[in-house]
Amino acid sequence: MAMHKQEHNTSAPSTPRIRHRRRSNELPHEISRLNGSHLLINDQDKYKSMWIRAYSSLWMLGVFLFILYMGHLYIWAAVVVIQIFMARELFNLLRRAHEDRRLPGFRLLNWHFFFTAMLFVYGRIISQRLVNTVTSDKFFYKLVSGLIKYQMVICYFLYIAGFMWFILTLKKKMYKYQFSQYAWTHMILIVVFTQSAFTVANIFEGIFWFLLPALLIVINDVAAYFFGFFFGKTPLIKLSPKKTWEGFIGASVATIISAFVLANVLGCFQWLTCPRKDLSTGWLQCDPGPLFTPEHYSLPRWLPDWFPWKEISILPVQWHALCLGLFASIIAPFGGFFASGFKRAFKIKDFGDSIPGHGGFTDRMDCQMIMAVFAYIYHQSFIVPQDYSVEMILDQILGSLTLEEQQALFMKLGQIFQERQWRH
Repeated sequence: MAMHKQEHNTSAPSTPRIRHRRRSNELPHEISRLNGSHLLINDQDKYKSMWIRAYSSLWMLGVFLFILYMGHLYIWAAVVVIQIFMARELFNLLRRAHEDRRLPGFRLLNWHFFFTAMLFVYGRIISQRLVNTVTSDKFFYKLVSGLIKYQMVICYFLYIAGFMWFILTLKKKMYKYQFSQYAWTHMILIVVFTQSAFTVANIFEGIFWFLLPALLIVINDVAAYFFGFFFGKTPLIKLSPKKTWEGFIGASVATIISAFVLANVLGCFQWLTCPRKDLSTGWLQCDPGPLFTPEHYSLPRWLPDWFPWKEISILPVQWHALCLGLFASIIAPFGGFFASGFKRAFKIKDFGDSIPGHGGFTDRMDCQMIMAVFAYIYHQSFIVPQDYSVEMILDQILGSLTLEEQQALFMKLGQIFQERQWRH
């Protein structure tokens, strides 16, 4: 009795600490201890977590579909908002409240570098589209042209101002913390803006090239969750204790099949396939091009007569979608494994708690970052034609000229055309 009572007393005080750790973002002890044997199929609370995850997923899906319906600019705005949340989660990861209280304005410096990087990256991407939007107004055209011309200089001096700000705020006995935060801030900017730059570039090349890769990552994640939920018994990697081979293989098959089918469905909508060359709103209409023009294939003659289809139509882009699906199912999950190892290094369960059942925005974007870069590289390497047409060359030439220079060029071309007509 005494021994039993003593054991009961020694274990009781640890209960509040365990509950506190459960509520916080710290990695639970039992998951850390098992490190691979805590499979989802054996989790007693898996149904509760599944419903929480499903409920928040439905909300995210609804918001995503609404933003998608609104068009390119709203998708870009959503990417910016996600970036801000990701940066906030990563800034807070190594933040120490005691040191920050001794450094007033130090957090503001991080956001100064963040918005400077945003101005530089997006200024390079949307500069020509911004010019195409304001060409009808002479005043705004000159203003925008001047801003674009000196955009790199403006960003450079904004960065130098932040650099000088950092040097002037250095305090004795806090050098190590300040320089580590300075390096961490730049690392965050590289990670966040590298993937987002490619994501935004994909959006303006056509929503199709943003939407299909993003959906493939979502499908792969959901399929891996459900295959692991019902069939997962073989641990896949120790960094992610709930990942199983059954979930990985099942999700790979589902993702590749979905890529082929989704490319056909999404490729039927012109407003998804047309590139956006300005910053106006509204749906687009354009020539779909050979990638989105159906090709018809006759089915084998040995099929029975009662079979309803004699031929099938396939969009050429569907073959490219198979490559995207293969990457999304085999390579992109390693972004999640990297994030899992990163979180274990800092002994946290999630980067944040913004999305119930999912963690933070950074937890949802780990695989998307790798996929966005690959989608852009694949599009530029295998989709964009390497031989430039006369229309493409003229478009690039006119885009580099001011409004007055374009008018002078058109007048000169008109004179040359009239002279040739007079000679003939």
